[in-house]
Amino acid sequence: MIGLIGKKIGMTQVFDEKGKLIPVTVVAVEPNSVVAERTMEKNGYSALVLGAFDKKEKHTTKPYKGQFKEGVSPKKELLEVRDFDGEHKVGETLGLDIFEGIRKVDVSGITKGKGFQGVVKRHKFGGGRKTHGSKFHNAIGSVGASAFPSRTMKGLKMPGRMGGENFTVQNIVLVKIDLEKKVLLLRGAVPGPRNSMVLIRRAKKSEG
Repeated sequence: MIGLIGKKIGMTQVFDEKGKLIPVTVVAVEPNSVVAERTMEKNGYSALVLGAFDKKEKHTTKPYKGQFKEGVSPKKELLEVRDFDGEHKVGETLGLDIFEGIRKVDVSGITKGKGFQGVVKRHKFGGGRKTHGSKFHNAIGSVGASAFPSRTMKGLKMPGRMGGENFTVQNIVLVKIDLEKKVLLLRGAVPGPRNSMVLIRRAKKSEG
């Protein structure tokens, strides 16, 4: 498994060799530093802790700075990538070149938060008739059982907080790697708002 931390910039469109228009998401990927290493002997699993985007000294507390070894500058974003391919030492820098030859990736991020929403928007309920006097438009309707057990069952689709959850989109086609501008062009949409952090990994369910 290989992966890097990136920042979602936004969406645009490009043309392929045949002139077909392709919608793509632009993800900026600065060089990731190996901050720490998790081993089977010490931690019970194998992983690398990656850090991205430098953090200013004046905004870094001593406890936070303490996890960075000498020679590694404090980073804003830290993520673990389990079972990382190859041998990498703390302080080493990983760039976009590790994705060369890879056709598909999995992208994980936190979805856009939409606050408290009703069942029509949150669960795609149809709602009632929109005619005058129906008195039932976007209401949830009956939620309790008429017979035993006379209570609201667990897991019922109801209004509540929507978005702001970890989500992974699998098998996204990697359209282009721009080493000069340090960006990836990924076909389609990826989770999260603009300027949010995402984790790009080689696709688990694809040979590419």
